[in-house]
Amino acid sequence: MSDASPVVVRNRRQFLQFLAASAVLTPASRAWAQQLAASHDSVIASANDALQIMDFEEAARRVVPPAHWGYMASGTEDDATLRANVEAFKHIQLKPRRLVDVSKSDLSTEVLGQKMVMPLYISPVGSQRAFHNQGELATARAARAKGVTMGLSSVTTYSVEDIAKELGTPPWYQLYMPLKWEETERLVKRVEAAGCPMLLWTVDLLAGRNTPTMTRFARQDTRNCVSCHTNGPGTPIHRPMYEGLEGRYNPSQATWDWVGRLKKLSKMKLFLKGLDSAEDAKLAVEHGADGIIVSNHGGRAADTLRATIDCLPEVVAAVNGRIPVFVDGGFRHGTDVYKALASGAKAIGIGRPYIWGLSAFGQEGVEKVLDIYRAELTLTMRQMGTPTVREITAARIVRT
Repeated sequence: MSDASPVVVRNRRQFLQFLAASAVLTPASRAWAQQLAASHDSVIASANDALQIMDFEEAARRVVPPAHWGYMASGTEDDATLRANVEAFKHIQLKPRRLVDVSKSDLSTEVLGQKMVMPLYISPVGSQRAFHNQGELATARAARAKGVTMGLSSVTTYSVEDIAKELGTPPWYQLYMPLKWEETERLVKRVEAAGCPMLLWTVDLLAGRNTPTMTRFARQDTRNCVSCHTNGPGTPIHRPMYEGLEGRYNPSQATWDWVGRLKKLSKMKLFLKGLDSAEDAKLAVEHGADGIIVSNHGGRAADTLRATIDCLPEVVAAVNGRIPVFVDGGFRHGTDVYKALASGAKAIGIGRPYIWGLSAFGQEGVEKVLDIYRAELTLTMRQMGTPTVREITAARIVRT
């Protein structure tokens, strides 16, 4: 990363662009200057400059404080599962079909009676005001602008009621279950009263986790954090969904019997978020879950070294079409989304990528991230000869 000032960097880039356009230089020299100009400052200056999802990561890293970056970017232990989620897609090949009429594409789908403009949704990510002053409000506005389904974290920095207003419809609600059952009842009833159609109970953190990378980033942060951590650094920021409650969550004593208890509290569809094995998938069906989200919390639950895209097939096979299966973790390209659909997922959740967009450019950044996913998925579907979601099957991929 250059230590040069923005003015110096801009002048260098302009000089290289001048050389690239010079008629005096040879074609090879002009091409060399053009390449240097394009790569000289790789950090995008606006959301519209982004060509791919990963263009947002460095732009976000430069504006997010170290402790907040560590909260979002780290995994557990050595962050190996976090990396595995991304790398695993490189071991799945695509098999295109040619001479298929792909002049019209249809990305729409439906899950449990809910229509989606594309089989991709915004996964719940907590504490979004740590990344942008509008936090979940900006994300909700972007989701509304693009017609994309949004999941809201229990540790949101804005209430579910406020988000529903900005989103134009109640979000899916991700549940970190309070330690006390009576508080779980109060929280679930509040969420249902807000109109949320789906409850996503996250079960992969009930045993706790170890996040040394997060701690190391926090130690680098020398800011006075009382502006967002009213009780001082290291304490949670404002969590409106736990107002009036004790505030502690993720009971380690929870068992499969609690699925039935939770379902009796409301008429919302209940998804279990954080399953990654055939054994648990079968139990989820047996205990009445309405859906499963194959997830390892973005590599932030346990360092299993099992990528979610690799866990997906056995979960889909165990469910055998009885309930829908979603998946999240490591999706950076439209081709990644396609591979998950071909592996049996009904919808795909994105997390870090839209937070990068939010961090760097607010609502506009989130919208651009969603635009890129849609454009890449559309192109991939056409290249594969499957212009509609229902035509995407396992026949179009090869696992190596």
